[in-house]
Formats: sequence, structure tokens, C-alpha cells
Amino acid sequence: MSAKCPICAKPVDPGFRPFCSKRCADVDLQRWLNGRYVVAGGDDDVENPLSEDINRE
Repeated sequence: MSAKCPICAKPVDPGFRPFCSKRCADVDLQRWLNGRYVVAGGDDDVENPLSEDINRE
């Protein structure tokens, strides 16, 4: 069983893995940049490296 491109379902090209082409890779990137894709989680999941400095003062 071969892997399929998550954008168009064509067979994956090793040069663009996990996509089949630069076009599909660019479509995926554009979806992330436009906010169509998000990673689930709240603001509490993100550590702020500056918060330690503030708490020390």
C-alpha cells in the first residue's frame, strides 16, 4: 500500500513527502498560514520563557 497525498490523494513523491508535488505542499502551507488548520490546545499549553524572568524580580 503506497502513501497518498493528503491534499489530492495522488501517490506521494519522495521529493515532496508527504505530498505529491510542490503545488500540494504550497496549498497545505497556505491553509496553515490562513488559519484553516490549527493545533488544538489552550494558552496554558504554551510556556513563556519571559515569565520566569518576571517572577524572579
